[in-house]
Amino acid sequence: MKLLEGKTALITGAARGIGKAIAVAFAKEGANIAFTDLKIDDAASATEQELASYGVKAKGYASNAADFAATHEVVKAIHEEFGRIDILVNNAGITKDTLMMRMSEEQWDAVLTVNLKSAFNFIHAVTPIMARQRGGSIINMSSVVGVSGNAGQCNYSASKAGLIGLAKSIAKEMGPRGIRANCIAPGFIMTEMTAALPEEVREQWAKSIPLRRGGTPEDVAKVALFLASDLSGYVTGQTIHCCGGMNC
Repeated sequence: MKLLEGKTALITGAARGIGKAIAVAFAKEGANIAFTDLKIDDAASATEQELASYGVKAKGYASNAADFAATHEVVKAIHEEFGRIDILVNNAGITKDTLMMRMSEEQWDAVLTVNLKSAFNFIHAVTPIMARQRGGSIINMSSVVGVSGNAGQCNYSASKAGLIGLAKSIAKEMGPRGIRANCIAPGFIMTEMTAALPEEVREQWAKSIPLRRGGTPEDVAKVALFLASDLSGYVTGQTIHCCGGMNC
């Protein structure tokens, strides 16, 4: 039997990148997949088709994760369509990097709203469903900079640190209902965003990592699969670093 057979996973921001890798890993292990993105464009439609090719039900939904009302509406639609929600992965996020003294209020608010408030929105909408099911797994995508901080990323670091505190609090609140909440803290992951960096910058990053390479979205997806499945049935309130040792 596959690890996630018969379960439904809701993943935010999963049309591409790490979110898509997580969706694919879950689909391969039998999970039906509902995913959200700001719009269902060609890339999102292609992701939907790819996921369905693994013999599971898959559907993308256009929704603004930072909008409280819109989030509750899309969760209701997903629950009606799929019948249950067993796994929530809060993956939606943005960056607006600059030094704190140059950072505008808009840059601060945008990152905190998309990265942190969106997780609150989805947890708020999903936990009543999971509570009635007497179980569920919530996974927040944090970052190593949410633990260590990073110059030029005070908004991003604060939002990712907030996701850790949020998961720990939800773990304590919802544990008696069988709901687990954990975080993944990726390090330097090779995505479209990091691939755009100059080669010398990427090489310097690799030299600073004990495993001497950047991670892949699939590396992160394997950790998410562990936290989503019953393999981690006694793990909650934790943050797993997927960073090649850069934050050890």
